[in-house]
Amino acid sequence: MAQLVDGKWVDTLPAAEEIGADGRFRRIDSPLREWISPDPAASFPAEAGRYHLWVAAVCPWAARTTAFRVLKGLEDVITVSFARPGLPKEGWIFDEGPDGPVEGGYPLHRLYVEHDPNFTGKVTVPTLWDKKQRRIVNNESSEIIRMLNSAFDGVTGNRLDFYPEVLRAEIERWNGLIYPGLNNGVYRSGFASTQAAYDEAVREVFATLDTMEEHLSRHRYLAGEFLTEADWRAFTSLVRFDVGYHGAFKCNLRRIEDYPALRGYLRELYQWPGIASTVDLELIKFGYWFLSDRNHIVAIGPRLDLTTPHERGRLPGQGVWKRGG
Repeated sequence: MAQLVDGKWVDTLPAAEEIGADGRFRRIDSPLREWISPDPAASFPAEAGRYHLWVAAVCPWAARTTAFRVLKGLEDVITVSFARPGLPKEGWIFDEGPDGPVEGGYPLHRLYVEHDPNFTGKVTVPTLWDKKQRRIVNNESSEIIRMLNSAFDGVTGNRLDFYPEVLRAEIERWNGLIYPGLNNGVYRSGFASTQAAYDEAVREVFATLDTMEEHLSRHRYLAGEFLTEADWRAFTSLVRFDVGYHGAFKCNLRRIEDYPALRGYLRELYQWPGIASTVDLELIKFGYWFLSDRNHIVAIGPRLDLTTPHERGRLPGQGVWKRGG
């Protein structure tokens, strides 16, 4: 397992931290957890042009943040860099570093060492960087999207609220089901090193999808009539499922295309203004097959057209909650 150890990049460590003797994959928590605040006196105040996102197109966790960057109208407020396809021994590689283009590429682990010369841990995307203090703010996607949802409202005037207080209990209920069963469940399936661990994980994946299908056949969105954070956390896994997880991670009992409600739901979210620009199905497919196939052979299919009608308008829905309205 490649990571930094006391500020030194090491790519020869055993993966025992994440894949145990029982063959089960266990994701390590993100360690960098500061927050951007609308308070101008905060350690990390919300300011246009101050923050930068380091992401990868293949990564569903990073995709949460690029989706919220669009949803909240932050394209001109927070800059972004996309990693090169593939994951070489030096980890995520970018064409540019924090000071501009770098000949030969810029490994993201250098950013972590600049933040902390003795950093020990994984180097992950998304990473939210403060250009003024030259420090990492946060590398936990679930927290970054909460910041993007509200911290910059005073900068942009965008009052869309994907985590309204009145719906938080329902949002958290769905997050609590979808994270272990789908978001992380597909990785538990794909990275399992024993048959028992794989069987356990993949059954949970499809039990989660079955639960979502039943609910979404009656409700427009997960939390009911309003589109919320829970939907976008689900979306980034659903849009990767048929082109990535179904084949490369052996989650092949059914496709999303085989679920009538999920099929339409995925298309509605994909067709939400700006979201399609955050999704590159070919890069996603390349990334998962490159990661899982020892010969780096990428499957030719499937071909998906997510622009076809979603037909979700038959269900009651009021769109997005607006703060203060």
